[in-house]
Amino acid sequence: MSTSRPDAARPAPPAGAAAPTRVVVIEDEPTITSAIADRLTAEGWEVSTALDGVTGVETVLRVRPDVVVLDVMLPGIDGLEVCRRIQADSPVAVLMLTARDDETDMLIGLGVGADDYMTKPFSMRELVARLKVLLRRVRRTEPATPPPDAADAQVALQIGDLLIDRAGRRVMRAGVPAHLTPTEFDLLLCLASSPGTVLTREHLLADVWDWVDATGTRTVDSHVKALRRKLGSDLVRTVHGVGYALEIPEDPEDDAASAPEA
Repeated sequence: MSTSRPDAARPAPPAGAAAPTRVVVIEDEPTITSAIADRLTAEGWEVSTALDGVTGVETVLRVRPDVVVLDVMLPGIDGLEVCRRIQADSPVAVLMLTARDDETDMLIGLGVGADDYMTKPFSMRELVARLKVLLRRVRRTEPATPPPDAADAQVALQIGDLLIDRAGRRVMRAGVPAHLTPTEFDLLLCLASSPGTVLTREHLLADVWDWVDATGTRTVDSHVKALRRKLGSDLVRTVHGVGYALEIPEDPEDDAASAPEA
């Protein structure tokens, strides 16, 4: 059985005011669903809910939310398949909920387009904070017309055989496109801004996730593993106990030029 909670009726925002944030919560436990919806509604957000995967997909396509809270274990189709379907239609920020602190589940979730994840049980305050960070990041990376003096910032970044198109948010390695999630792209760009320099996990959390004074090492580690899986295991170097550095990929033409003649 699947149900969908209708949006609460509220007056339209005044002329010129920003539209309220739209959230879809897809969770099969009614108690958890109601608790999340009540808390997010109290934040002034418009909340729609669904109790199964099929209804969740339909709700996202209808509402066109700014962010989705998505449970992994759902009746009908699971959260991973829901994430695949909604991301294939139109990219949207997704925070996944999982009952297991299993790194494999986390990596799979990130691989199908989730931007962040939380393990149950969780605090509502942390959930709201994570969602606000996701929204800030999404809005920060939305296309905009750059001022004339920002032209250089839009130029593609070439590091060895790695090409990062900042404006188009596209990545290629050795001429092969890599399909990164928004979070993976931001993480790669942060590392690529200082190639060869070791960046601490705390630095990455603050720069990419806007988590100041945070220590969520599993979040950084999981996203780095996703980058390695998509771009090659040699791209990001681990400095144990410290953080990560982007290795400068060797250019095959340079290797050929420097090789001794037979």
